[in-house]
Amino acid sequence: MQSLGLEQVRFLPNSVPPHRQQPWLDVATRQSLLEIALQDMPGFELDCRELEREGKSYMVDTLASLHENFPDHHLCLILGMDAFCELHQWYQWQGILEQCHLVVTGRPGFEWPSAPELQVLEACRTSDPDELKQAETGRILLQSVTQLDISASEIRKQLQAGLDIRYLLPEAVRLKLLEITK
Repeated sequence: MQSLGLEQVRFLPNSVPPHRQQPWLDVATRQSLLEIALQDMPGFELDCRELEREGKSYMVDTLASLHENFPDHHLCLILGMDAFCELHQWYQWQGILEQCHLVVTGRPGFEWPSAPELQVLEACRTSDPDELKQAETGRILLQSVTQLDISASEIRKQLQAGLDIRYLLPEAVRLKLLEITK
């Protein structure tokens, strides 16, 4: 948010993910954990539109809904490189760049995707964050972030194995998860 000069970052948990298994925690619990994680974080907002919508959560529909609420804003979808590498498997994925910019964050071990379907997106790539303010949509910025190789699936594995997940999550979220999984 700071490095790109964004007004806010909205967190959009989904109810029914179309491209993977149903999350192991129910919707209410995931929403509660996210509320805890975002406490006292100015500019971070929980957006429950996907939880309130029936059926599968498709990003292309969510972006259309966000445009209705924020018609005068340039939208950026922030996602990890692991998700970006699978973008071509998303529902109506080509329409996503017509509605927003992509900010792709890197984690250790991921590079620009090799999927032939995504090679056409190389032309949309920029290294200049100012382009996200100049163009309405369609740019892809690779944004470096503090490199921590932490994933939700690894946290789940450690939790299920009875290993300590301290420092992998905000402390309040870790304590709530431990309470839930006892």
